[in-house]
Amino acid sequence: MKRTLFLPGLLGLLLSMSGCVSTYMPNVPNVPMFTQKGELSTGGHITPKGNFTFNTAYAVTDHFAVLVNGSMLNSERKKRDLQHNLIEAGGGYFTSFGPENNRVLEVYGGFGSGSSDRTEREENDEGVITSERREASFSKYFVQVNFSSKRKKSLRLFGNEYPLNYGTALRASYINMNKHLFNGLPAAEEDNIFLEPIFYTRLTLNPSVQLQYSSGSNFGLKNRKSLTAGYSVFSLGFVINVGGRNTTQNKPATSKKAAR
Repeated sequence: MKRTLFLPGLLGLLLSMSGCVSTYMPNVPNVPMFTQKGELSTGGHITPKGNFTFNTAYAVTDHFAVLVNGSMLNSERKKRDLQHNLIEAGGGYFTSFGPENNRVLEVYGGFGSGSSDRTEREENDEGVITSERREASFSKYFVQVNFSSKRKKSLRLFGNEYPLNYGTALRASYINMNKHLFNGLPAAEEDNIFLEPIFYTRLTLNPSVQLQYSSGSNFGLKNRKSLTAGYSVFSLGFVINVGGRNTTQNKPATSKKAAR
């Protein structure tokens, strides 16, 4: 289990630290892990590059939920400036199953829009600096399937038991440019289809708050120059769930002394 979680995480970190630059930067998928009507989920996540994702969702009925996601990045460095913004909304179906109803299946779909503005600078041997700027806006359509497990595994730390929830989000995103400028002049607009498998683990701090570690990849199905699979997903963050069904896995962490 540890090796299974470590290898995708290491791969995601290496890819996210690479020099690849794409117009599209994937956000962390929304995985509310709903089990009943009235649940509310919200969370925030950040990647090593500084891309911040916020997610929120609400269970309207016992099997239907709506969600809103967004991400933003503003980075200024010596050789590269990068701004990226994304907002999206959607909805879908969720259900729980298994011997203790502690496994959750969710299917969501939605749409959104975003923008990207990046400037690349290069200095030659004579100290002359040249720069290239690409500006783009795009629309996004996505569908994702989440499988989560609120099961028996836990982490013992400082004499306390912290339950672990884990799962997978399989997302497919269609990105289509509606504006593309290169150094202020119109450039060819592109589209692409991205497959984005994400793996995540949540450490339960109390019945409502969980820390989340996410890792995953991003694959583009079309060969493009600017709208490429330049980024993976590697992030750390938190998720807050209220109004959910109580299970033994979501009780507060307790020590042996407290149990006695």
